[in-house]
Amino acid sequence: MLEADDEEENGQKPSKIRQLLSTCPPNVAEELATFLVENRHAACVNIVQQVTSIFRWEGKIQKEAECLLLIKCPKGAMKETLRVLVERHPYDVPEVIALTVKDGNPDYLDWVSASVKG
Repeated sequence: MLEADDEEENGQKPSKIRQLLSTCPPNVAEELATFLVENRHAACVNIVQQVTSIFRWEGKIQKEAECLLLIKCPKGAMKETLRVLVERHPYDVPEVIALTVKDGNPDYLDWVSASVKG
């Protein structure tokens, strides 16, 4: 049975690739990204330096300099990648949002799938 995000769109089935977004402190961004790739939880992690996040935490408005991680993995590995990321992340409640990649360079999407375990 197809999940809602696997349904055909314009006659084409979307890719089975997910992109996870996660913010983290700059001093751990490279360590997290490297761990995910070295352990085959992600094919690639882009680190976007210096994003400013404004959010409410414990009743107060906070402003933090963070990095944004763009994590690419196959759908089948997403739950484990998310679990490992949350486990290793320094925040109590880390931001991790998964997006479905609807289309892209087929060779790149195949590479993402082949680069990750599971």
